[in-house]
Amino acid sequence: MRFWKAFLTVGMGVALCASTASAADKLFVYVSPDPIGVNAFLQMGKTGIEAAGKEYGADVRTYESRTAAERVENVNAAVNEGADIVVLLGFEFNDIVREVAPTAPDTQFLIVDQCIDDRPENVHCAVFREYEASYLLGVEAGLLTETKRVGVVGALDIPFLHRHTEGFAEGAKSISPDIEVDVRWVGGENPFSDPVRAKEQAVAMHAAGADYILGATAGGDFGIYEAAKEKDFQVFGVDVNHCPIAPGNIVDIMLKHVDAAMLQAIGSILEGKKDIMMSLGLKEGGMSTLALEEEQLADSQCVVAEHPDVVEKVRSVAADIKNGTLKLKDPMFAQ
Repeated sequence: MRFWKAFLTVGMGVALCASTASAADKLFVYVSPDPIGVNAFLQMGKTGIEAAGKEYGADVRTYESRTAAERVENVNAAVNEGADIVVLLGFEFNDIVREVAPTAPDTQFLIVDQCIDDRPENVHCAVFREYEASYLLGVEAGLLTETKRVGVVGALDIPFLHRHTEGFAEGAKSISPDIEVDVRWVGGENPFSDPVRAKEQAVAMHAAGADYILGATAGGDFGIYEAAKEKDFQVFGVDVNHCPIAPGNIVDIMLKHVDAAMLQAIGSILEGKKDIMMSLGLKEGGMSTLALEEEQLADSQCVVAEHPDVVEKVRSVAADIKNGTLKLKDPMFAQ
């Protein structure tokens, strides 16, 4: 198999293979920045590439990376495999694709959740306006808090993640300007996959008075959910519905439809469109929350379903964002 040849050639640390019929004339490869594990965000990348393979009749591969070196090796392996499209998820690939793409003009690269300046013509982007959905979660926290102190545990203090922290803070303060917003970061060697450190930050934040906390730490969020159950405070999550993990403690989830964005972007690439730059928010369906999903909310096990007045307010604010009545600035470019 071509996959095993590449594995032996470049010495990849972790590579998982999922393919359709070997006779397919197209190959799509998804490279994750870290091991997928229980990381819902990275899982959606795998789901998205498999859906694209099925939709467009392509073989698919998923290469998982454990280190920075393996990210480079996996991207090069995908090119050497003759991939038609290589999908890269996250900011960790910005420098890599900037170096590799010009050397592989026959390969199309799709960066999801990030973009780079001065892109080569074979590099495309699909990004999300996370701050729109985090603003809505902040509105919920502002309406529900009893201590007037809420918070966010983020993975890493980088401009991108300020879309979560500052969006949430602005939403809460739109309800009551005197609400205090505590922001803490996981940091360390694995900021997106460290439930122990994430839990510690959430516990400390709650001890300081925060009764509603947004977890934006990817795989680390499971530690935050555990803390919420043990210490009995309320939390919000990201990416996919985790409310059933801690019913009664998870208020709502910021949904990011990575898999749908990948499918749409890959379709545009195959159509031959140039310089693809998709920006997906509430209006485009790239971002949402369970409070906005009428068909899913009742069975979501999210606490917000028990507060119809909060749901009504959130839907009203979301409508204002969609129609442009409420204009939000992107915190990533306001640093």
